[in-house]
Amino acid sequence: MLRLSKKTDYALLAMRHLAANADRGSVSARELAESYDIPAELLAKVLQKLVRGRLLESQQGIRGGYALARPAASISVADVIQAVDGPLMVTACSEEDHSCDQYSKCNIRDPLWRIKDRIVATLAATSVAELAMEMATPVPALSEQAVPIQMVRRS
Repeated sequence: MLRLSKKTDYALLAMRHLAANADRGSVSARELAESYDIPAELLAKVLQKLVRGRLLESQQGIRGGYALARPAASISVADVIQAVDGPLMVTACSEEDHSCDQYSKCNIRDPLWRIKDRIVATLAATSVAELAMEMATPVPALSEQAVPIQMVRRS
């Protein structure tokens, strides 16, 4: 099963928050951690990875914090995942690693790599701006979602 790490979850939460609040300028790591009940030390490490990956800018001082390094529309979900966890893998072997004992006999490797390529393409086509737009979209009230259902009893 493909599963994102907790660090990547936190990174995407932070990136989405920063994109949705880009007009505010920088946001402190403490504010982000408190907003989402994330351990502050862990989030600080994740944010530093995003800075090293050139997705965030870190600003020092009283009004310091973190801000997106470029427009949210130009930062993909794949960029965030790779900055935090490295390349996305769906198999133990990689296209560069031929050390597996089953490499020469494996008949699922190539199909799985094609699936991985599709997943990466989808993640690369989804921007942080899209995540932030979904955040800004109001969720209809329960009464607006309710559809009357007629119950029919058959004898």
